[in-house]
Amino acid sequence: MADAARAGLFASLRGLLASAVGLLQTRLELLATELQEEKVRLFAVLAYGFAAVLLLCFGAAVLIAFLTVLFWDSNRLLVLGLGALFLLGGGAIALALAVAELRRGSRLFSASLAELRRDRADLESKG
Repeated sequence: MADAARAGLFASLRGLLASAVGLLQTRLELLATELQEEKVRLFAVLAYGFAAVLLLCFGAAVLIAFLTVLFWDSNRLLVLGLGALFLLGGGAIALALAVAELRRGSRLFSASLAELRRDRADLESKG
């Protein structure tokens, strides 16, 4: 009888361990998926951001050159000064936005952490 109880206890422990390993595997797969999604998103943001910055810089330079030629006889220095002010102001705003975004932090692994918190709460409430 004691051997049967011991075998039942070991079988229960094995089942509990298998469940814990399965739960851990699921959570690690979720973490890996989130990491892959974040990597793809970050690459897309960098590629589009680089293209936007490049095109906007060329566009602004061409616009300033156009306005300078247009006002060559009367206000060329004013146009160049305002163009430089516009570009420097835009750069300062972009820098401030980038710093604010860095301070805000990342949401990477937020879903996994929420699932782990729920798992822990479930285990603590059952225990």
